[in-house]
Amino acid sequence: MAPEPLSRKEIEDALAELPGWALAGDRIERTYTFEGHLSAAAMVGQIARVQDTLNHHADLTLSYNKLRVSVNTHSVGGKVTELDLDLAHRVEQIAAEHGVGGTAG
Repeated sequence: MAPEPLSRKEIEDALAELPGWALAGDRIERTYTFEGHLSAAAMVGQIARVQDTLNHHADLTLSYNKLRVSVNTHSVGGKVTELDLDLAHRVEQIAAEHGVGGTAG
């Protein structure tokens, strides 16, 4: 079954369970802050593996100690779907393993 775009209310309700994540236009996104570059880069690698498993990919922007994750579903015209929320939850699990998460970085 193809994913369906979520309503703004559905997205906002779901984001209540994802601290630090926000709706930005037609995407959901979050920025994480790390103690250094290597830990931020390591998280990118873990996210990449999960994305390949899901066959659903976010835009990842890595700077020295910050990682911005921004995602929507291209196959439905760049809208937010359950696929994006699932990926965000998985990214949060990875973030917890890296000692970041819970609040906006």
